[in-house]
This record gives sequence, C-alpha cells and structure tokens, in this order.
Amino acid sequence: MLKAGVLGAGHLGKIHLKLLEQSTNYELVGFYDADQQASKQIEDEFGYKSYPDMDTLIDSCDMIDVVTPTVSHFDCARKVIQKGKHLFIEKPITQTVQEANQLIELAKKHQVKGQVGHVERFNPAFQSVSDKFDSPMFIESHRLAEFNPRGTDVSVVLDLMIHDIDVILSVVRSPVKKVYSSGVSVISETPDIANARIEFENGCVANLTASRISMKKMRKSRFFQRDAYISVDFLEKKVEVVRMKDAPDDSDPFAMVLTNAEGVKKQIYFDNPKIESNNAILDELDSFAMAIKEEKEPVVSLEQGRDALEVAMEVINNFKQL
Repeated sequence: MLKAGVLGAGHLGKIHLKLLEQSTNYELVGFYDADQQASKQIEDEFGYKSYPDMDTLIDSCDMIDVVTPTVSHFDCARKVIQKGKHLFIEKPITQTVQEANQLIELAKKHQVKGQVGHVERFNPAFQSVSDKFDSPMFIESHRLAEFNPRGTDVSVVLDLMIHDIDVILSVVRSPVKKVYSSGVSVISETPDIANARIEFENGCVANLTASRISMKKMRKSRFFQRDAYISVDFLEKKVEVVRMKDAPDDSDPFAMVLTNAEGVKKQIYFDNPKIESNNAILDELDSFAMAIKEEKEPVVSLEQGRDALEVAMEVINNFKQL
C-alpha cells in the first residue's frame, strides 16, 4: 500500500481524507492544514492524524494529495515533487500555465508521477460512452450551479467550465485553433457567467456555457458526430446515444427510417450503455495508485491538466465584459 498524505483539510480535503482511508490502495498517514484550530477539530472528530508542518507530512508519505486553495497549488506541489513524492493535485493544476510547465519539468527531473483531479473523466455516465466517440464535430456543454461563495476566489471558468474543457479536449484530440468568449460578473469580483466557443484545427466546434448563479443545477454535454448523437448528463448520471445507419432493404415496418433529399434512407438506432455506479473521486485516486504501481501514464496527466488550464486562461483573457 502507498502511504498517502493530504495537504488541505477544507470541504473537499475532508472528502479526500475519508476516501483515502477507505481505499485498499493507500495507507492514510495524515494531513496538514494551515488552520491549526480546524486541524485539531478534524483530528478529534475523525481520528485523522494532524501534522504540525507540511515537510514532516511529505517526508512520511509516498504520495501527497494537494487539496489546498488554487493560489497555493504551485508552492505545495513543487515542494512535494522536489522531495521525490508522487503528486495528486486538484484542478486547476496551478494558477498559471507557466507554473504548470514548471511542475511538469520538475516531475520529469525527479521521476515522479502526477495526476490532476479532473473528476468528470471518472463520471460513470461519461465512462459508459467513452469508447463511442468518433471525431465529434460539434459539442454543446452546459454547467450551471447555484451560488456558493466557497468557489468565488476564482473565475467561473476555473471553478466550473474547466471540467468541460478537460472532457472535450480528451474527446476531440485536436489542437485548439481559436477561442472566443464573453463573461459577466454579477455577484463576484470575477465573472459568474461565461460562454466560450472553441474551434479546433480538425473543424470541430465546441460551445460551452458555465454559470454559478443559476436557479437550478445542470451538468450536461451533447456530442454530435457523423451518424451519431451522444448526450451525457454528468449530474443525473444518464446517457443517450442515437445512431444512424444505412437502412436495410427489409427494415422493420416499425423502425424509424429517415429519407434525405437524395433518397438515401437512414435507420435510427438507440443505444443504452450500461452505467456502473461508482464513487468518482475514489476511482480517480485509486487509478493514480495503479499508475504508480504499474508505472503507467495517469488517466489525467500533469500535461493534460496544463492543457485544460491553457484553454481556460485563453477563455478568460478573451473575455468581452458586458
């Protein structure tokens, strides 16, 4: 078992502590949080060992899980890597692309593995259709959330939209050609609503909307590709796959058949992929353990975390404030 420690014991940090303790791949060593009063309370309530300083915890572990505020990601991650420890770090990987590149080079130098916590890659709905994507050419994504002051230290792009940016980059697999965007600040000092249009070199276009001041929650993406439509509801854990194939000459009279202007007949088929229930955060942590043990590339590498951040920063930099 890998000895694991957690930096940051806020809302998400406590979830990671609980899951690392449950995991059969890790031995939870303890945690460090700068708030000593809160640390003592967590230690008393849950029994997790609180360390007096970051260095002592890192020295005691094989892997460190960084769940601190984004502003401290780089400093924490750099220290972890320089001590030769494997790094799991929550999204976004860092505040800047330059910082992310420095971490990537450090990880290569010290020969350690790193994974970024883009948890939607492990969403059971997305995983159930991951093998069905075939060069999608238009993607529409909506990620809407009710207002929560906990995430307003960063733009809605880094708070919410970056999830969909990462998912889309993993599916399209083509360099980004152009990014258009607009954002509006309603309550926060940074934009609370954002829209982005991402054009890829292979011709694919993705239209993304993110809001953290909505009346209802929504996390849904639609992928359109030749002869197929795939809808993924990340919130409800549901998928819809509609395929079109050349209609057979003896098609069922009750089958759904469309005829285009050229007289070509297409039959519509509905797929119902099986969705396996899971805990996505536990799965991403366990997948990182397996990448370390089997010396494989992590599912969401530091490079992929950097790529998602790079697009997110371009979205932010191109904002036209309304």
